[in-house]
Amino acid sequence: MKLSEILKGSEYSLVQFSDDIVNELENRIFEKTSGSKTAYYVECLVRGKAIKLTPEECVRQMFLLKLNKEYLYPFSRMELEYVVSFGREKKRADIVIFDKDQKTSPYIIVELKSPKLKDGKEQLKSYCNGTGAPIGVWTNGESISYYHRKDPNFFEDIPTIPKSSEKLSNILSERWTIEDLIAKDKLVNECKSLKDLILEMEDEVLANAGVDVFEEVFKLIFIKLYDEMESGRKKDRHLEFRNYGDTETELRDKLQNLFNEAKEKWAGVFSEDAKIVLTPSHLSVCVSSLQDVKLFNSNLDVVDEAFEYLINKSSKGEKGQYFTPRYVIDMCVKMLNPSENETMIDTAAGSCGFPVHTIFYVWQKILESKGLKKSHLFTLEEKPQECTDYVKNNVFAIDFDEKAVRVARTLNLIAGDGQTNVMHLNTLDYERWEDNTNDEIWQETYFNGWLKLKKMRAEKNSNRDFKFDILMANPPFAGDIKESRILSKYELSKNSAGKMASKVGRDILFIERNLDFLKSGGRMAIVLPQGRFNNSSDKYIRDYIAERCRILAVVGLHGNVFKPHTGTKTSVLFVQKWDDVLCPKKDDYPIFFATMQEPSKDNSGEKIFVKKENNDFLLDSHGHLIVKHDLFNHDGLTKDGIAEAFAEFAKKEHLSFF
Repeated sequence: MKLSEILKGSEYSLVQFSDDIVNELENRIFEKTSGSKTAYYVECLVRGKAIKLTPEECVRQMFLLKLNKEYLYPFSRMELEYVVSFGREKKRADIVIFDKDQKTSPYIIVELKSPKLKDGKEQLKSYCNGTGAPIGVWTNGESISYYHRKDPNFFEDIPTIPKSSEKLSNILSERWTIEDLIAKDKLVNECKSLKDLILEMEDEVLANAGVDVFEEVFKLIFIKLYDEMESGRKKDRHLEFRNYGDTETELRDKLQNLFNEAKEKWAGVFSEDAKIVLTPSHLSVCVSSLQDVKLFNSNLDVVDEAFEYLINKSSKGEKGQYFTPRYVIDMCVKMLNPSENETMIDTAAGSCGFPVHTIFYVWQKILESKGLKKSHLFTLEEKPQECTDYVKNNVFAIDFDEKAVRVARTLNLIAGDGQTNVMHLNTLDYERWEDNTNDEIWQETYFNGWLKLKKMRAEKNSNRDFKFDILMANPPFAGDIKESRILSKYELSKNSAGKMASKVGRDILFIERNLDFLKSGGRMAIVLPQGRFNNSSDKYIRDYIAERCRILAVVGLHGNVFKPHTGTKTSVLFVQKWDDVLCPKKDDYPIFFATMQEPSKDNSGEKIFVKKENNDFLLDSHGHLIVKHDLFNHDGLTKDGIAEAFAEFAKKEHLSFF
């Protein structure tokens, strides 16, 4: 009997167990038949009797083998269903390992009953507090968490549990290099996301810490990115974003010093006098949660998702400015096929998904042209000069939300090795840009980027028209622009009789504004509400676009793509501005239409991941989950999708950029 069959449909999994352990348990399974019913049993290694295999019991029996074979604990030190008393109430802990010297004192408690981490952790904490056990483990066979109980209120994450011959202090004081972090990355080994860990930190610490959660977590991620980059470029350096048995005050001082170095390297994100505000004890818990996580990989998805959560939580949703899922961004980049000598801008940049993914796409082309392979730590390593030059000179982004701009600058500073052209400006109100660009404080951060952006202007003293090759954006949908001063600058604020409206949807003005950023022959991908393509009242917008551009493609996105923030149905419009050479004007031409069939998220907005035939999750080459969508082929691991179909169409149509 296969264990995967018993676990089917449950919330338990085999992910955390080696093939040897799974095979050993499967070889010990036997059947018992009663009437027409067959049940599966195994002889329990601790209790010494036949036990019926439920999904939870399968995971427990495998964990017993793991404790014995990998951590070398004898079965004689273990007890199952250990009674923990809470006054008159009694509960049973799944697995207890007793102290080597004090044979009746629980040392490690393992909890399997609750397949969801939050419930399981609460149960585990109560058992550890009720018995005084210093170490706790929670697993459902898919994810796993290891904790050190410092006191009743604080459970710090630890990378693993000690072997039977080790002490807890051996694990806490072990020095780590970047290679150790790659091998022991919590996101891969414990099947978690950075967002999960931040949610856990919020529950445990941050909610009661009296701090701005966005600012303090942002600081920690900023410091950790810097620490990883320093070690990635000097492989024998020991990581400093770790608690090696430091006192809480020593740890805080060490991290503040690291923060000061990071602020100097990546200027213009935090003020020079910014300090870590968390108390030493709160900081210690947060460091233990994040220290075993590798933020750098072949892209910045890990950090991206965490920032998306933080910004949405702190400000974004109010302005209707939702983040574009990274798989939608990658589809757009693949379909517009940017090259190294082209310039690119995002005019509603958010956390800079479109620019950053454009950078990765072009970098990969540069590496391929040099016969170099993209490594596991692609984003962390020093690149050929052409790669950093591309970021410094060709990629731009603007957004009117200051928090988003700081996140975007961080991601771009990493990519550009300390250089970036991400600016805090209101795209639509270009007449007032001088208010910013003449301001000394603004100049301190953004002046270098502004000098480069000015060179992209079509006319020397006007901020209206630019000469970009490519523009990609997901402008905010919510809210209308009502200021007549702004509306008077836009053709699309007038109706068919030429009369100016009293209010116009923000996304409508963005269509016109974005086209002004493009040179003749330039191309654009823009996310728009589905109604702009269907509503009869919006025909004048479609006519305006068709007059100025060739409509290349329309891709309908699934209604769940922007959940949980909004259920608005959206499509991506791809156009190329008419140009005598690159895109000669035609009255009649084919347009590529496609509709996304895979939802990619469930109705509550949680991502759906690709599974293999045996029901385990399919992982990419970096051990990360792959979202289930049909927009493109993920590194040869999934089927071709919409982007590949468009590339065929573009070649057949002899479009200038394929």
